[in-house]
Amino acid sequence: MVPAVVGAAVGAVLSAATQNVAERVAKLVDRRCELWRGFPSDIDFIRREMLMIAGAEEDHHRSAGKGGDTTISAVKRVSMEEMRDLARDIEDCLDRVLRHAAQGSSSPLLWAVAGGGGGPALATEVKRLKERLRAAHQRKADYNVDDDDGGCQQLVAATTITTRVVGPVGIDEPKRELLELLLRGVEGRRPEQLTVISIVGFSGSGKTTLAAALFGCPDVVRQFPCRAWVVASEHSSSSKGFLAALLEKLRPGDPASGGDVQQLQDAITNHLNTKRYLIVLDDIEEEQWDCIKSTLPERTDSRIIVTTRIQALAEACCNHGSNGYVYSMRSLDEKHSKELLQAVLRRDLPGYEQSSTLIVNKCDGHPLALFSVANYLQKKSKFTETDCKNFWSDLGSHMAKEYAFRNLQQVLLNNYRSLPGHPVDLKTCLLYVCVFPNGHPIRKSTLMRRWLAEGYIKDADPGKALLVADRSLDELVDRNIMKPIDPSKNAKLKTCRAHGIMHEFMLHMSMSAKFITSLGDPQRSNYRHLFMDGRPATSSGRVSNVNHRHTSTTHGGRGKPDDEKLRAHSLTICGSAGEAVVDFANCCELLRVLDLEECKDLKDDHLDGIHNLWHLKYLSLGAAISRLPRKIEKLHCLETLDMRNAMVEIILPVEVLKLPYLAHILGKFKLGKRDWKMSESCKFLLKESNLQTLAGFVIDNNPGFPMLMVRMKKLRNVKIWCHEDDSNSLALAELSTGIKKFVEDELDTSIGARFLSLHLGNSSVNILYSLENSFGYLSSLKLHGALRGLTQFATSLCGLTELCLSSTNSLMSTEILNLRKLIHLEYLKLVRVSLGGFIIRRQDFPRLLRLCLVQSPALPTTEEGSLRNLISLQLLSEDLGDVCGIETGRHEHLQEVALDSKMNKEAKRVWEDAAKKHPRRPRVLYLKRVDPQGMGSMVKYVAAREPEHETECSVMQEMMNDQELPAAQENRVEVCPNSKNSNVCGLKHGKRLQSAGVHGKIKEPNHQIGDKDDGEDKNFHQRHKRFSGYQKAGVVIKETALDISKNTVTNTAIRAVDNCRQMGKRKVDEIPENAYEWQERELALKLGPLANTIASPPSSVPGAPE
Repeated sequence: MVPAVVGAAVGAVLSAATQNVAERVAKLVDRRCELWRGFPSDIDFIRREMLMIAGAEEDHHRSAGKGGDTTISAVKRVSMEEMRDLARDIEDCLDRVLRHAAQGSSSPLLWAVAGGGGGPALATEVKRLKERLRAAHQRKADYNVDDDDGGCQQLVAATTITTRVVGPVGIDEPKRELLELLLRGVEGRRPEQLTVISIVGFSGSGKTTLAAALFGCPDVVRQFPCRAWVVASEHSSSSKGFLAALLEKLRPGDPASGGDVQQLQDAITNHLNTKRYLIVLDDIEEEQWDCIKSTLPERTDSRIIVTTRIQALAEACCNHGSNGYVYSMRSLDEKHSKELLQAVLRRDLPGYEQSSTLIVNKCDGHPLALFSVANYLQKKSKFTETDCKNFWSDLGSHMAKEYAFRNLQQVLLNNYRSLPGHPVDLKTCLLYVCVFPNGHPIRKSTLMRRWLAEGYIKDADPGKALLVADRSLDELVDRNIMKPIDPSKNAKLKTCRAHGIMHEFMLHMSMSAKFITSLGDPQRSNYRHLFMDGRPATSSGRVSNVNHRHTSTTHGGRGKPDDEKLRAHSLTICGSAGEAVVDFANCCELLRVLDLEECKDLKDDHLDGIHNLWHLKYLSLGAAISRLPRKIEKLHCLETLDMRNAMVEIILPVEVLKLPYLAHILGKFKLGKRDWKMSESCKFLLKESNLQTLAGFVIDNNPGFPMLMVRMKKLRNVKIWCHEDDSNSLALAELSTGIKKFVEDELDTSIGARFLSLHLGNSSVNILYSLENSFGYLSSLKLHGALRGLTQFATSLCGLTELCLSSTNSLMSTEILNLRKLIHLEYLKLVRVSLGGFIIRRQDFPRLLRLCLVQSPALPTTEEGSLRNLISLQLLSEDLGDVCGIETGRHEHLQEVALDSKMNKEAKRVWEDAAKKHPRRPRVLYLKRVDPQGMGSMVKYVAAREPEHETECSVMQEMMNDQELPAAQENRVEVCPNSKNSNVCGLKHGKRLQSAGVHGKIKEPNHQIGDKDDGEDKNFHQRHKRFSGYQKAGVVIKETALDISKNTVTNTAIRAVDNCRQMGKRKVDEIPENAYEWQERELALKLGPLANTIASPPSSVPGAPE
């Protein structure tokens, strides 16, 4: 099985490398360079060879995907690895040629071509690469590589086998939910109508187990005398075979189950016409559904259950018949995960009790992963916590070699190989996700722009490349390989992550193919992508201290020679980097992506040499950066500059705006002081800027940005903040002119979506009044400020599909009525807008899909038949009562209802009951209000745990939830439906795990500090026991920051709970973060969530109470 795993990854990496080489050759051809005699023919030879290699690999993957996956021979794998290394050498050589060609025919170019600087001449190197290509082809011919299948073995499709060994675990709640649909239907459902139930989820998540539990339920057997179960994936290559299998199940032993496709379809229809039937189609594909759906009679009170990995297919199946329902599989929670482990293990294993929580965390609630690990443990005589850490540090190799993981590996490999390779190679895109730590939330925009920078996604039209990347990520989510995390309020994917077990498997594949590795790997110079995870090991329950993949170059990795040159195209650092953060500009000259957004020890002076990274296309910097070096203007290839995490407004060197490929600037930027004049701005940007995203810039007394904005003809996304005290009349006038140009120019909507976000404060009157008569085109508009009497700008725009109004003063009733003019709206969000007396009529907002009302003093009333297309209703106010004037039953397509987590329990029950009675059973989500960056005027909501159980949650869970939502970021938590069997809403498995296991590890941090504890409390254990009791009492303590003694932090936290208890308080005031030394804060974070619950100063602080 190992060759299959390695070969699959090597093939994808080789294909990506050859495509990138072809792209670089095309650029050189376009430049019509003649760097040496015979240059065009040399380059054309390389281009043709690389295209042929890429084509051969595509043919191989296409044939491997038909009729089941196949392994590859050892000779074939060695040949692929040779071609991969050769393609990378060619790619690196052409990168150097491109750099010198772009710099012109100056002396450095001639110097490089001639071999100056001690390196080989570029001309000689290219000719040497040609000879290596010829030799590699000759070896392939000598060893019959292309004809050798190495006795390829079929990889048998993995089936769900857990229920053969143990009974179903953790499906009681979803089984009850779906049985209601199967047996009793739903209120309002038309009788004698077919209903299709789709069960969708990642492979191995228990879809078949749940379907089987429903199929075999005695009540179901009684109500559906005609039943059939067909495993559709066993007939994926034959529609006729699929139909014949179904007919055979419906009419066992009937010899008339033959004929062509049409005859089989007619026979199925005739048989089912007069019966009430239940059919399960397990693991169905789109072609199979198209083949069978027309044969299923709809005018009958029957049921179809389909299971699939693909979300879009699940939706399509449910549109057949009446009131279809999609059930998305949820991961097992901690309790059920441990039940499954113990049921398979069936014995007491020394050390298992201490290591089980880590196993549950790493398996991420995936049933087949848990089952495989339990099978692996059956041959162990012990499994201590240390054994467990060592096991997880090298999980990928265990999965590739151990028989216990064979079924799991087949499932994961089949998921990987099912991904298309054209027009976008999704296999390479998926492997690339492993540069981020397992379980780490990944911004959608970040991942897409990184794909583009690496060349893994491209389009003939650069303006459409981002759309291609968007569709590619959506496809990975649609296949349930990537999991969405807390989608934005208009339901667009904002953050995501790979399934935990899939991430580990892909990381092993990536490392085996020399694609991705840790910066601490001694063999790192041969890899394309490097990462470093220097976060404390306690966060998310990670295993970093024993994992070479997560070891820094200063702690466990070999030292880096001063002259070492890495071939990496990307470097991603999370947490502390140590010395590594100093050297990236010197040792990684070929970098295209430098992601230091979450690097904790990055300082301003570390960027002084960054201008040497000529190939850099994507640059993301962290919160500690306060300035950009002026030489950043030398990053010729830069496409994206992302500083959204910066804690201060950044002065942007204006020369950066001249960079020819710069398309996206993200953060909060200002221009340096300069006496700007319109004539000067025209001369400054002689050519039209390539900028597409400017999100955003700050308007103060400097009119530079608004003046230059007029020259930015390709802008599609603009975000602007106005400083109320600093903005002068000239700057505001220029801003008005710039916005008018932005919305009025190029009214042709074929240019694509355009977005504008204005945070105006008290400048709203000056800006919006001047824009009242602007008639232009926008796709999305967000306005924040004093908006009373100033909404005409919004209602005058064409094509507006998304509108967000956040008013700091009350809007007039006529302005609210004017919103009815926006007939193209698909998403409407109103913040602090009173809608009392406003009636939404049948003809209003005919295309509205999502309505979000935040902190609205009064809700509107909806007429019968209004908002017929509504699929999402978000009513975010803790004072919200019952369903009021908004009756969910009137909105037949409703899929979700989001509510404030702090609304009263009775109101929650009313809304949940209304959702259960709705034909589509919309999910009920609970969101909690946060105050990002301390901006009291801004209203933000993020996912919350299931609020009705909030008082039962421990202090530790509350603290971990707060850690998951740092002030600078809002979307970090998974949205979970209101289900007792689902994950605790708002917490990933790792977060729950830490809380559950804190009692056994609470003193461990002190052992890491030292043997002597200067602040040791003699009654530690007694206080610790009382602390556990206070958790159950529902004490909630907010995160604090305090000047603390390193050795007294744990005891102080426990004393804090005692003090809180004595004072009769449930919450304590938050102590300012600036009263806290940074090093000690880092230590406190490493000690775990308990260290952040301090409510009173320690005794080491003068004047503090004992």
